[in-house]
Amino acid sequence: MIQSDFLTSAPPAPVVPDGFDITGPGRFFNRELSWLAFNWRVLEEARNPRVPLLERLRFLSISATNLDEFYTVRVAGLRELARAGNTTPGADGLSPAEQLVLINDNARRLMGEQQSVWTALRAEMAGAGLHLLTRQDLTPEDRTHLRAHFLSMVFPVLSPLAIDPAHPFPFIPNTGFCLALQLEEVATGRPLDALLPVPQQVDRFIALPDTGDGARFLPLEELLLAHLDALFPGYTMRGNCAFRVLRDSDLELEEEAEDLVREFEVALKRRRRGEVVRLKISAKAPAALKALVMEELEVTPDEVIDIEGLIGMADLKELVLDTRRDLLWPSFTPRVPERVQDFDGDMFAAIRQKDMLLHHPYETFDMVVRFLDQAARDPDVLAIKQTLYRTSRDSPIVAALCEAAENGKSVTALVELKARFDEAANIRQSRRLERSGAHVVYGFLNYKTHAKISAVVRREGGKLVTYTHFGTGNYHPITARIYTDLSLFTCDAALGRDATRVFNYLSGYARPELLENLAIAPLDMKSSLIDRIGLEAEHARAGRPAQIWAKMNALIEPDVIDALYAASCAGVKIDLVIRGICGLRPGVLGLSENIRVKSIVGRFLEHSRIVCFGDGHGLPSEGARVFMSSADWMDRNLNRRVETLVEILNPTVKAQIVSQVMAANLADVAQSWVLGPDGGFARRPPVTGADGSVDAGFNCHRFFMENPSLSGRGKAGAGDVPRLAHGAD
Repeated sequence: MIQSDFLTSAPPAPVVPDGFDITGPGRFFNRELSWLAFNWRVLEEARNPRVPLLERLRFLSISATNLDEFYTVRVAGLRELARAGNTTPGADGLSPAEQLVLINDNARRLMGEQQSVWTALRAEMAGAGLHLLTRQDLTPEDRTHLRAHFLSMVFPVLSPLAIDPAHPFPFIPNTGFCLALQLEEVATGRPLDALLPVPQQVDRFIALPDTGDGARFLPLEELLLAHLDALFPGYTMRGNCAFRVLRDSDLELEEEAEDLVREFEVALKRRRRGEVVRLKISAKAPAALKALVMEELEVTPDEVIDIEGLIGMADLKELVLDTRRDLLWPSFTPRVPERVQDFDGDMFAAIRQKDMLLHHPYETFDMVVRFLDQAARDPDVLAIKQTLYRTSRDSPIVAALCEAAENGKSVTALVELKARFDEAANIRQSRRLERSGAHVVYGFLNYKTHAKISAVVRREGGKLVTYTHFGTGNYHPITARIYTDLSLFTCDAALGRDATRVFNYLSGYARPELLENLAIAPLDMKSSLIDRIGLEAEHARAGRPAQIWAKMNALIEPDVIDALYAASCAGVKIDLVIRGICGLRPGVLGLSENIRVKSIVGRFLEHSRIVCFGDGHGLPSEGARVFMSSADWMDRNLNRRVETLVEILNPTVKAQIVSQVMAANLADVAQSWVLGPDGGFARRPPVTGADGSVDAGFNCHRFFMENPSLSGRGKAGAGDVPRLAHGAD
């Protein structure tokens, strides 16, 4: 049985912050600062001693990648608003300019802490036999080896660039990493400024021959500095620095574009040339060289970050070596559901028996691929309809759809071109699908299609049966190994009809007049959620048990947050698992004293979206109303995207979501951070026993790895699967 203080104990005593107005903008946390708080939690995992060493290095790399994207999209947008003189405050009362000041201070501290974490990790790596060298550390044998490597593997792709009136400062693309050089001609003493772009097509860290001291690596920029004689013969170096550029990467589209694909191809080219929003440069850069770079890139001092340490920490993921299994998480193989095995791998037979919910990555995403592979080859399958938001480069999902179309089946693929940073990949996938004979549509110009739906129409016994897959995550087999998501497989006729109506809406703008077990954004999902929250408040006012459990990546939609505040004031007990951004302020007297919020950051990235309403029965309960969704509770998801909210009706699947998935997330201690009314996050420290043993508390990821899910059980049944006992407080 799953137990937790978070589930069974009373919330902390509510507080009233000094000068706080529960009706004013202070009732909302700022979106951008909340996101930065999330990235601080990611960085904390890089220093968590319970996490294997190279996994900590991975967390550091992720925190750097996250921050890069944050600047190229969110900060870039705020900067544009501020420069245009926009003073409109957000829901939290802060103008764009005020937000930029707070973001700049917070992000600079975060980047400084990243360097501190990297210094500590580098020392630990050396102790574990992983050494990162400088060019001064190289032996004569190393230099001989590296000279050959440089000439054969690096030199051909380099483009050394002089800077003078005949050679103007070149364009540096987004994420471009360069060495700026002050050179002097040996024969004449004539100075020369130059740039050496560090090629992204070459590994950032170069492995050196094994000398018995462990693995050794040299950063690519150190290799380049050691071989300037081959790039600038006749010159000697007088000074140098490294710098990295981030540019505005948001896309602007013409609203009346006649050809959406062509418009995206043009917009993607513009993205590379967006204005610089951040320049990271070596802290010891020669003053004249730094001034030259700043002038040519047209950046202001507040957009420059002086780095004492490693620039481009996102590249540290290259040092997460598969060969050092002792420094990684213990290996884990996702399960094949027993029910699928009982039917010899036949997905349609397994789904026909009853609805099945898979919990990825604990149950393998290969079942989603198998579902479409079997559909492509099944002579009784007539049609397949599929949404594609993000998927892998060599996507087996796209391959299955292409095979189905080539086999004469009717295939309709909704490809979302506006999936940020996957636009180019999705254009390639759409053309591949079109060549195979599939119907490719792009949905709406003003809305992104973020819903995750796959529908297969099969002829069975003289009638047509629709098999439907609804997901909370993308059809992406790579990210499905580390993202926790839900996959619902069903042949319920009502859900099949609902899926068909959604596809008709996407392909023909036919607004659904009747949805039986589905709500969709931007039409009625937001109002459905607010109505459900309001009904729970009515139960509380009537003296009936009233509870809400919800799990998602982000919660910032003001109307939904206000509905939750109103429910809390009515007496509804609300427990929220919000991995990332949270604009709701919990634990405030007269506003949110019945709301608790936690964030889980651990081995897997929490991504599933779930909401459970006690509906007068409390939670957990067989009478609860349970939903899974593709949408976070954000303005963009509820008002400007096509999203799904699917009600779960099958009793076993409901029990799995409520008493297993949600209960374990709420019970987690080891990976959980609890949000306070002041916006700070706290985690319970491990408990050391009298015998010296350390108890970090219940770990939901470990629980899911070790226990099968309820609805995937086969002949053995689900009676022995751990769950939270109904009726627990």
